[in-house]
Amino acid sequence: MTTQKSVLQLSVHEERIRKKVWATVSKFSGVTSIAMDDKTGKMTVVGEVDVPVIVKKLRKICNAELVTVEVVKPPEKKPEPEKPTPAKSAEIVAFPVTHFSYPYQYHSSYANSYYISTMR
Repeated sequence: MTTQKSVLQLSVHEERIRKKVWATVSKFSGVTSIAMDDKTGKMTVVGEVDVPVIVKKLRKICNAELVTVEVVKPPEKKPEPEKPTPAKSAEIVAFPVTHFSYPYQYHSSYANSYYISTMR
């Protein structure tokens, strides 16, 4: 799925309804950003989401309509100039770690040892 910029027209007249709308939209996975213009009642949702599902959920809270949906193109990356790597000096390792010592290691010799009773 590609990143989409969706504009929704909402009829939000109270602060508590506005908070419910924000909470509902922010719970959707894939939402990157949310912006709302209180004067016009338009909410902009950007992300990889299923827009009809968002509209369906918002219609349970307030009057919601889908205005536009646009595909957002990722910004083009400029090629960075290559930096020359400085020559590395030889690293000396004093005590190389070959294995880790655990306090309770399993030894196969424990599995093969038997307790033999000498009193028979």
